[in-house]
Amino acid sequence: MTGYHMPAEWERHEATWLSYPHNTNSWPDKIETIFPSYNLFIKNLAEVEDVHINVLDAEMESHVAHALKAIGCDMERIKLHLFPTNDAWCRDHGPAIVVNREEKLRAAVDWNYNAWGGKYPPFDLDNRIPSLIAQYLGIKTVEPGIVMEGGSIDVNGCGDLLTTTSCLLNPNRNPQLDRDKIEEYLCKYYGVENVVWLGDGIVGDDTDGHVDDLSRFCTPSLIVTAVETDRNDENYEPLQQNLKTLGRCRLADGKQPSIAELPMPKPVIWEEQRLPASYANFYIANDIVIFPTYRCDNDNKAAYVLEECFPEREIIGIDSTDIVWGLGSFHCLSQQIPTL
Repeated sequence: MTGYHMPAEWERHEATWLSYPHNTNSWPDKIETIFPSYNLFIKNLAEVEDVHINVLDAEMESHVAHALKAIGCDMERIKLHLFPTNDAWCRDHGPAIVVNREEKLRAAVDWNYNAWGGKYPPFDLDNRIPSLIAQYLGIKTVEPGIVMEGGSIDVNGCGDLLTTTSCLLNPNRNPQLDRDKIEEYLCKYYGVENVVWLGDGIVGDDTDGHVDDLSRFCTPSLIVTAVETDRNDENYEPLQQNLKTLGRCRLADGKQPSIAELPMPKPVIWEEQRLPASYANFYIANDIVIFPTYRCDNDNKAAYVLEECFPEREIIGIDSTDIVWGLGSFHCLSQQIPTL
């Protein structure tokens, strides 16, 4: 993959790709409650860039088109594809699009996908999505041959990558690979030279600790990281440890990153289960940042932090209280398609 790298999420997008939710097992007894927020997410995206959406069949295609028209979406910027999926988490089953700007080429990195360590079979349809998207885009596909999910990494487009040991070193992904070997894959296929390893994820995260619930690049040298201030909260210690790790780390240019602290929402609990609610699961689209809100006072505090991190973008909060019952939010649901 010489000459290719994955652009930072804030770099210009050609489009955002989504997989429309349909798996009731992901939102038991609650899937109908997520669509007002999910469709609003689409509406906001379509105001700033094209949106491609995977749907199961012609019946779903018609239903989704009707629902989006009903709320005033710009349908000229939305394209529905009959690319069936097992689930909605396009960040993880979609391709990682890398670019070679010197040669004006793009490629789709098609990692193996096993539904977060084989937790939620079947996942055969999801595993086909990268090749279908690549074929539609008319770009080549590269298959590293190991398991990797988009939510497990974050890049700044300048040689640095964030990830967690709890996820990428979990034996349910690539038990044959040690940390050094995984770093080789990260560097080769994402086009980075420096990997920053954080530790554990937040309570309720069934992905074994995806970094997009924890820490995100906002600029090449600024990282925003989730911090819990309640010492009695289960998330306090792991998030403090990640904060300390970031404070000690160096970027590819040898400098320390700037760190912005992002509050955690009050615990979101459904059917006695603590859900992985985090403001860090925001999505950076063209000119805007969409972040999840959870009907608590910290929603406004999180908005203020993100406004300082992204001063040239509009910060849009959308209620994710029901969506997070599926154990993810807007970043987990989306995958950017960068321009050349």
